[in-house]
Amino acid sequence: MSQAPQSSAKPRLTAGLTGVATREVTEADTAIALGSGDVSVFATPALASLMEAAAVAALRDVLDEGQTTVGVQLEIQHLAATPVGMTVRAEARLMAVEGRRLSFRVSAADATEQIGVGTHQRVIVDRARFMHRTLAKQP
Repeated sequence: MSQAPQSSAKPRLTAGLTGVATREVTEADTAIALGSGDVSVFATPALASLMEAAAVAALRDVLDEGQTTVGVQLEIQHLAATPVGMTVRAEARLMAVEGRRLSFRVSAADATEQIGVGTHQRVIVDRARFMHRTLAKQP
């Protein structure tokens, strides 16, 4: 029995795409290490980074050659603390595509509970042009 040919077309950039990122919490991820507090728990800046990584993962296979995205807005609630040694899993779901602007719903949980929720926006840019303009700021 023959199989149907596999499609080599990449997925479309459309609402509903999801991405996941995970991280085992280390001392380097804590509020103490990142300067955002004085307790040894998963820091809010680390949570923000993980949520952005999940959004990037959602887009991994859909952007055109030479394109990337940059984060332009992130609004999150950090709902619960996670200790060193636990794993945090973040998920991003693409909710809307408006031209170059991409809107995500983001969430994160450890093995016990949901620890964060929010929204995130990214903009599609030409990587070379973006870097050229950014590096032009240097004296």
